[in-house]
Amino acid sequence: MPILKRLYLHLQTVRKHRKEVRKNCFACGLYTQGLLHDLSKYSLQELIPSIRYFQGYRSPYAYEKQLYGFSYGWLHHKGKNKHHFEYWVDVIHGEWTPIEMPYRYIVESVCDRVAACKIYQKDAYTKESSLEYFLQGGAKELMAPNTAKTLEDLLRLIATVGEDEAFAYIKKTIKNKKDNY
Repeated sequence: MPILKRLYLHLQTVRKHRKEVRKNCFACGLYTQGLLHDLSKYSLQELIPSIRYFQGYRSPYAYEKQLYGFSYGWLHHKGKNKHHFEYWVDVIHGEWTPIEMPYRYIVESVCDRVAACKIYQKDAYTKESSLEYFLQGGAKELMAPNTAKTLEDLLRLIATVGEDEAFAYIKKTIKNKKDNY
């Protein structure tokens, strides 16, 4: 596929994804996070590999990882965006240790996961899609325990009652969560 076509299609994917995340975040009461979500995707560190490895049906980072075992774009992205659990890992006493994520970033992660599944799965998307992707991915074992439990609980809520009801519940409860970040 020619580079200009990949550029155009990638930017369309990012635009659609950000629009869906914004809608989800707004429904949860996260207005600023909805507006600022994934702006790093427009940086050259992320844009260049995303165009180079664009396929349209999955993240370009997944393809780059498949080819080389890692992704420069992903390394930048997860280091700039607090809604990724990988951002919340640090070396403590000489060991890599997951840190509990603040609730509002867990919620943004939920919004992001739902949007990503919708964008890449298209008509195959169901309210269970995000939970299924989370459970099959193995990320749960790499997260701080309460982060993993909260994320899974929220994804299960969506799988059970649907996005509208789940996001309305989150919007009511998020006001009571006091995060330091």
